[in-house]
Amino acid sequence: MPYVDNNGVKIHYHVEGEGPPLILQHGFTSSIRNWYANGYVEPLKQSYRLILIDARGHGRSDKPHESAAYDAKSWVGDVTSVLDDLGVETAHFLGYSMGGRIGFSIAAYAPERVLSLIIGGMHPYDRAGNVTTEDRVRNLRGGMEAYVSNQEASSGVKLDPDRRARLLDNDYEALIAAISAPRAIPGIEETITKLPMPCMLYVGEADAFHPGVEEASKVIPGVTYASFPGLDHGEVSMRSDVVLPPVTEFLSSVVQQTAVAD
Repeated sequence: MPYVDNNGVKIHYHVEGEGPPLILQHGFTSSIRNWYANGYVEPLKQSYRLILIDARGHGRSDKPHESAAYDAKSWVGDVTSVLDDLGVETAHFLGYSMGGRIGFSIAAYAPERVLSLIIGGMHPYDRAGNVTTEDRVRNLRGGMEAYVSNQEASSGVKLDPDRRARLLDNDYEALIAAISAPRAIPGIEETITKLPMPCMLYVGEADAFHPGVEEASKVIPGVTYASFPGLDHGEVSMRSDVVLPPVTEFLSSVVQQTAVAD
């Protein structure tokens, strides 16, 4: 299993497929495994060289317990360190939820490393969704078993065994540190009005982040925007059948444009 060291924090990544490089960056409490479980890897690897990254605090990457380890520049450094380790100068980027916030951070601090930016279920603004940071920290303090049980009680839905096992595999102290770190990306509201790379945003219309994503879609130049009626934040992440058609259409268009430009 390949790892790269970013200032003392080991970051785990995995590569699948051949073609133009495409980074897949998961959301909070998730890992590389979620992309496989939710049906993204198999279709995408037919056309792209997938670079799947376990974010710090998640999966098989190191899990610091100090919130200072989860600043925006560190997230970005993890991604660029993986690219450097692979000898990849630039790549397309697809991030969901927390992975989308990492994408906006890359737009702010390392825009030269991404050929296009696809962000799902996240906006660039310093606002939470319908659950506050304090609520999430309180839910996590009881440990992962209690966190998962609380999720099931809140939704009224029993998680399937695989998804439950993936959630339980998390380190709750690392998650608390990650969620407690500052969310703000300095200057991002101006940055997104001048993005040099093609950008796509997508979101469920029942997602608490929907208003912010829609707002961002109105100021990002030339943005491609897709919204999915009736789907909430978690549902969109699992619905590759709904998400992949517009995403692959966008990617195909960008790849063609890049080929013509070259």
